[in-house]
Amino acid sequence: MVTDSHAHLDMPEYDGDREEVLNRAFQAGVQRIITIGIDLESSLKALELAGKHPFIFSTVGYHPHNAKEVDPQVLERLSELAREPKVVAWGEIGLDFFRRHSPPDRQRAVFNEQMDLARRLDLPVIIHSRDANEEVIETLRIRKNHRQGGVFHCFSGDYPMAMELVDMGFYISVPGTVTYKNASKVQEVAARIPLDHLLVETDAPYLTPVPFRGERNEPLFVTHTVQKIAELRHVDFEEVAARTSENAKKLFGLP
Repeated sequence: MVTDSHAHLDMPEYDGDREEVLNRAFQAGVQRIITIGIDLESSLKALELAGKHPFIFSTVGYHPHNAKEVDPQVLERLSELAREPKVVAWGEIGLDFFRRHSPPDRQRAVFNEQMDLARRLDLPVIIHSRDANEEVIETLRIRKNHRQGGVFHCFSGDYPMAMELVDMGFYISVPGTVTYKNASKVQEVAARIPLDHLLVETDAPYLTPVPFRGERNEPLFVTHTVQKIAELRHVDFEEVAARTSENAKKLFGLP
């Protein structure tokens, strides 16, 4: 069994063949997928998909790109959705200072609001960080005593940063970038962090691993990420698949 801990199955890239994509993944042993909300519309679609398939689970949240859209009514609606049984986390949330689709101050406010809501609802958080690692880490340091837990998705930091997050109780999720030739930092992280704090993901339809880089990503391809991590750690594919799936089960409360 392999668990793709982060995909965006509601996106239009799958409108023509979504069921075929899901069937390919399931037949290849990807037996659990977490599909991620990035705003109210995608959170609703993610929950709808999860309701149709027993092996799919969903999240709710507002991506930092969309922080400018957030108001109290939207957060209240997400809080209602978050109580649905197949919603297993709040996210993805965080900071993104690369594209700045939303003003940084608005991103910060919405990030903190959503962290508070997730804690009240006893949900783990899924953290997004791009060109903002230091500030995101500082935010988590301030909240360290809350111990709400979660995962740092598409991890792009270095090994010391990963270990600080592990010490805070967070999981580290490694995407298909670990298969890229120039990905020495994420390869070191994948090779060295404790296996009981590691997750794997596709971030589909993005970040397609080798040998399909340049094509649309899909949950099936998470198997290539697992294989690369197994090679880096000098263990069997089955060990990485089983341990990362168990980690996802523990973090998200999966059956």
